[in-house]
Amino acid sequence: MANRISDQPMPQHNCRPPELAVIVPTYQEADMVDEVVRRVDAVLQGIDWELVFVDDDSPDGTSDRVRAIARQDSRVRLVQRIGRRGLSSACIEGMMSSAAPFLAVMDGDLQHDETLLPRMLEVIKADNLDIVVGSRYVSGGGMGDWNARRQSMSRFATRIGQYLIHADLQDPMSGFFLVRASVVQGCVRRLSGVGFKILLDIFAEAEHPLRFRELPFTFRAREAGSSKLDNAVLWEYLLMLTQKLIGPVIPVRFIAFSAIGGLGVFVHMAVLWPMLTLLGTGAFLISQAAATLVAMTSNFFLNNILTYRDMRLRGRQLIWGWLSFVAACSVGALANVGIANYLFQGGHSGWFLSALAGILVGAVWNYAVTAVYTWKRPRAVRD
Repeated sequence: MANRISDQPMPQHNCRPPELAVIVPTYQEADMVDEVVRRVDAVLQGIDWELVFVDDDSPDGTSDRVRAIARQDSRVRLVQRIGRRGLSSACIEGMMSSAAPFLAVMDGDLQHDETLLPRMLEVIKADNLDIVVGSRYVSGGGMGDWNARRQSMSRFATRIGQYLIHADLQDPMSGFFLVRASVVQGCVRRLSGVGFKILLDIFAEAEHPLRFRELPFTFRAREAGSSKLDNAVLWEYLLMLTQKLIGPVIPVRFIAFSAIGGLGVFVHMAVLWPMLTLLGTGAFLISQAAATLVAMTSNFFLNNILTYRDMRLRGRQLIWGWLSFVAACSVGALANVGIANYLFQGGHSGWFLSALAGILVGAVWNYAVTAVYTWKRPRAVRD
């Protein structure tokens, strides 16, 4: 019997495999690519490394710039993602694309101190650690020029994160760290990939308590481009924490969709009450219809901004998206009422459980249908 392919000897070559892969998620950072490569090359002399840029289809030509450099330097690689956005998920894809035994994650805007990378690699090997974290909150570290509001939000999120992972990690919100590839490979299928805080996700899902050390660094001022962090960051962080608490069975998008749906109830009442006050109860049908349409519209825009921020509809797509959302939710409302009425009138359950069942059926319907027809993949991401 012929030998299997796996039994054949591997071809020999003189190329040394990378010991360290530096993962750099990017979006609209074409002007920074050359400088990132130059600085990483300067600080990792004597180390076999590769630099993996994971670009979320930037419209400014970031991917093209990386390709141009990669044609001259085989240590530079590109993962270009189409129709997907998100820092954590980009980091995961970048880390899983490498065969290096050690993986570092750093920003592409040079706010992280790349000169710390050799020290991080030295410490993780010498002390047999699982992960080394660049920390702003240990002695010698700092927040740089962050304003008071951003610092307070970061410290608040840090306290919540420390409670979740049950580890004395001073900066669980750091986006700058070096980890053994085996740690990520052991927990990658449990990672949520939501939001910006991949480090916290790894600590929460690791197969065993991680052996770690924090090294101080000071967050630098941005040299070019604009911040990826916006007001949706805290929302995504809370969603990730919620999913960690309830488990992976319920999709995180459904959690967000349902939370916004609950907020829509308050919007509905805020419109209905003043209309009834002005027009009287005789205009209930008109008032109810107007309140329903306003609530659906607010839910659509909030979901577009928050739940589906990585697939956000823009321009003409907003009109089609709104129409399909209203149509789907109108059917969902009928299903809600129909199921609840059937269970209650048939004596299958009391009014509370009947109403709850109707709400659940309507929510699942709305989420499933709008996910297919309103926000569809694949979609090129444009800003």
